[in-house]
Amino acid sequence: VCSSFATGPRQYDGTFYEFRTCYVKPSKMNEFLENVKKNIHLRTAHSELVGFWTVEFGGRMNKVFHVWKYDNFAHRTEVQKALAKDKEWQEQFLIPNLALIHKQESEITYLVPWCKLEKPPKEGVYELATFQMKPGGPALWGDPFKRAVHTHVNQGYTKLVGVFHAEYGILNRGTVVHLFYDIAKYIVHVLWWNESADSRAAGRHQSHEDPRVVAA
Repeated sequence: VCSSFATGPRQYDGTFYEFRTCYVKPSKMNEFLENVKKNIHLRTAHSELVGFWTVEFGGRMNKVFHVWKYDNFAHRTEVQKALAKDKEWQEQFLIPNLALIHKQESEITYLVPWCKLEKPPKEGVYELATFQMKPGGPALWGDPFKRAVHTHVNQGYTKLVGVFHAEYGILNRGTVVHLFYDIAKYIVHVLWWNESADSRAAGRHQSHEDPRVVAA
């Protein structure tokens, strides 16, 4: 599958990342997290988990967000078929957790060609920034966006984990975006890492006063 975001060579690698969001019943969050901690190995036995987070700031509360890596759509189909036959996973992980969740969302994304997935140096605070780009495509905003991301990284204000463009899914602000039919719309996610919420706030304030960042 080729990348619609590409500012350089097209993306021929079929690898994609599925963003999964679960909205947990407020009174059940602790129970949900305990079950995940105890039994997540039953799920990671089938495909690679990039990360699993609880949401503390911004948007709805009692929300968990996790990212799964797949080689291609055929690989994801194979994983789903294997999970459907895995009784241990269904009985110990899936069925108990479904009773604690009242809503789920899925989004298929690709890394942009000029970015690779980075592993943070240690535990910290993550920020997922979502952008809905103006019509016109990468020819209009691709290079400026790439330059802005790299400027933040190069000045040391934050660390980049990955930049993803959405292929299928729902913008987490509630706008349904049918990228398959309307290629004029582009949704881009940037995942940042910071050592703490305070270091993130300090870096953000400093970057807003940095002419190099403002110019980018």
